[in-house]
Amino acid sequence: MAKKAKTSAPSQRMLRVAERVRHEIASLLQRGEIIDPLLEVSTITVPEVRMTPDLRIANVYVMPLGGENTADVVDALNTHAKFIRGRVAPLLNLKYAPEFRFFVDTTFDEYGRIDAILRSDRVRRDLEARDDEEE
Repeated sequence: MAKKAKTSAPSQRMLRVAERVRHEIASLLQRGEIIDPLLEVSTITVPEVRMTPDLRIANVYVMPLGGENTADVVDALNTHAKFIRGRVAPLLNLKYAPEFRFFVDTTFDEYGRIDAILRSDRVRRDLEARDDEEE
């Protein structure tokens, strides 16, 4: 009897629910419903949400505009996670209300690092050498 291979790729349902959660949290932040001095003066983007396979935990990745006070903003959002859950969960029409966990989105830093590597002299030299070989 063959074992079914487990895949780490998210299912369509996980992706759909994650996008809905992302949209609802972004709307909530835009409306300014959370009463917190730091969150009231911060513009926060929600680039990504990742759901667990059972849809009970939503890992929400956020980034304040300008990248300032990231740790403080994430702490404030985690402090208000139950309030956010109470506002967002009824809009999702799920059997269970997911728990929200907020994290700093580091993908922008990764993109910058990869871009810097690709623009480096070492990579440019390697690409030029490869182009010369093909001709």
